[in-house]
Amino acid sequence: MDRKPQAGLAIAAEHLRNTVDAVYRSDSRHVFATLIRLLGNFDIAEEALHDAFRAALEQWPRDGVPANPRAWLVSTGRFKAIDAIRRRARFESLPDDIGKRLVADASAPEAWNDESIEDDRLRLIFTCCHPALSAEAQVAMTLREVCGLTTEEVARAFLTSPPTVAQRIVRAKAKIRNARIPYEVPSAADLPDRLDAVLRVVYLVFNEGYSASSGAALIRYDLSSEAISLGRLLVELLSEPEALGLLGLMLLHDSRRAARTSPSGELILLNDQDRALWNRAQIGEGLALVERALAAGRVGPYTIQAAIAAVHANAPDAAATDWGQIVALYDLLARAEPSPVVELNRAVAVAMRDGPSAGLALIDTIMGRGDLSDYHLAHAARADLCRRLGRLEEARVSYQRALSLTEQVPERRFLERRLAELEN
Repeated sequence: MDRKPQAGLAIAAEHLRNTVDAVYRSDSRHVFATLIRLLGNFDIAEEALHDAFRAALEQWPRDGVPANPRAWLVSTGRFKAIDAIRRRARFESLPDDIGKRLVADASAPEAWNDESIEDDRLRLIFTCCHPALSAEAQVAMTLREVCGLTTEEVARAFLTSPPTVAQRIVRAKAKIRNARIPYEVPSAADLPDRLDAVLRVVYLVFNEGYSASSGAALIRYDLSSEAISLGRLLVELLSEPEALGLLGLMLLHDSRRAARTSPSGELILLNDQDRALWNRAQIGEGLALVERALAAGRVGPYTIQAAIAAVHANAPDAAATDWGQIVALYDLLARAEPSPVVELNRAVAVAMRDGPSAGLALIDTIMGRGDLSDYHLAHAARADLCRRLGRLEEARVSYQRALSLTEQVPERRFLERRLAELEN
């Protein structure tokens, strides 16, 4: 038997599978958002999404990849969902809203053109961040439904158990359904009040991408990219100062991405990064956004954090960093949004300005209150200051504690290297 045709078919099948996987990674959440709008139900939409991708694996090898995969997936998912709903209707009564969707015009092009699909992502995030839901549910729903994280990934990101996250999501979906929370962007009058919750969730998504809570990679570019994309949509929708500030903050942080790890994936701290690798286009855009936010005169916590990032971005090298200005900005941030993590970051800045002893005293005060006892970065910061002061046994204990709290592989390797350096 000639094996060449078989090998060729296997290669073609593998190529097609890779194509479908790539479309899933890039487009699945967009398709899902539109299916929610068309079907009016999270669970039905999710089942339709998976049915559509299964159909793609069956039909695309025969018919070829469609010119607009998103539109094909939305159309296919919707019709498969309607078929499933009709089958169910033979055995059980369905809510009126589901019945109405059965007779909706599925052929309307505006149902799934690229512009409406993009708008659907914004509708979805405002639905997931509706004030009727708890803060924890808003975060869980956005990460799960908008960004596509698994329940386990959401749990790791926020230091809770998968069953707890699953319960939050189930309750949130029930609340959306029972309270008939509309799947829409709020009106202009309501939008500013609703924006705070959305900005907070977008920033949490970005942070999980910028520094993954666990796993083999430091950066999850899919998440940080998604957050930046959502930030751009919010700025286009409403140029509020804090929306500008958050987008500027994310761009300034993301500009360092290429310098944050070595070619082998090892963590590189800010002061040791090759600033020639920083993305100057992102820095320029980020700085312009910070200036626009500051000029508005209503300075909030995202704009202040963006201003701190701007100080780093403007420094030609680590030695030229204006730590005095950074400490002053942290003082302002501590008044705008007080938290132990802000205090910790300020303490690190004070250590850079006034020396490690000054910073260590502040960190010990924070941790002496019982705050941040399970926060690995607090122990890592304390270990570093002890190391710089020659208090090696204290440094070793703090590094070990930080290591015990860290699930991210690059951070673990970094802490292990620091411990090995102490031994040597």
